[in-house]
Amino acid sequence: MKFGVHSLMTDEGVRPDRLAKALEERGFDAMFVPEHTHIPVHSVVEFPQGGPPPRSLLRIYDPFVALSMAAAVTEKLLLGTGIAILPQRDVFQTAKEAASLDRLSGGRFLFGVGAGWHTDEMRDHGVDPRTRGARLTEQLAALKEIWTEDEAEFHGGHIDFAPVYSWPKPLRTPPIYHGGEGPRVLARVRTYGDVWMPTAVADPADVPAQLAAADGVPVSVYNVPGDDERLIDAYVEAGVERLTLFLDELPEDRILTRLDNLTKLIGRYPD
Repeated sequence: MKFGVHSLMTDEGVRPDRLAKALEERGFDAMFVPEHTHIPVHSVVEFPQGGPPPRSLLRIYDPFVALSMAAAVTEKLLLGTGIAILPQRDVFQTAKEAASLDRLSGGRFLFGVGAGWHTDEMRDHGVDPRTRGARLTEQLAALKEIWTEDEAEFHGGHIDFAPVYSWPKPLRTPPIYHGGEGPRVLARVRTYGDVWMPTAVADPADVPAQLAAADGVPVSVYNVPGDDERLIDAYVEAGVERLTLFLDELPEDRILTRLDNLTKLIGRYPD
């Protein structure tokens, strides 16, 4: 069983390089950081857990910058976006950032992606939220072309370009960890992805039903509460690939104490 950590990574919390070093020292295998370019002030979109967005969501670092700092001070820790909101990203810049991070980290990048939930944020990027699923599908296909072909081209309804040069190439095509739920997400994982990364359920009794939908697709569960041992036990028993534990936004000294407690927790489970 692998254990990673998901942290929001803001300018008011622990630095990403310091957190990454602490994670590697304690035996965690991966660090995932999320993405939001901004949150519109006047928005009708509610935070998924209800109400206004938490302060920390307004202040998160760019994930590729944060993960680059993490890569510089670690040797084995896997580095993941959790998640990159691909439909509102430029495909060429994303290909370059991902390939650069993977190569400079020695092939440690995990590319967590999703369609996004904040439709007003997406509209500010000039993207119609109704097209985000179809756009994401084409972006994943186009990215793999850019990463693997010397003269890459792609022609789709949302992404369309004639042959291009784009280097560096990643050391290996970064594994695609697809967040989200539902049959369309799983179909996209089977065609263009590698691992399904659903958000943890609240009730351990719901774990079997959630994972039944995977139907053979590798699963890495995201945003698992580190204080819910019954839920962790349920996922471990189900045999998922990884559990990514949520780490609260705290000052550095309290973060390290929290990590020590999580380290004792994961020590209960075999590698």
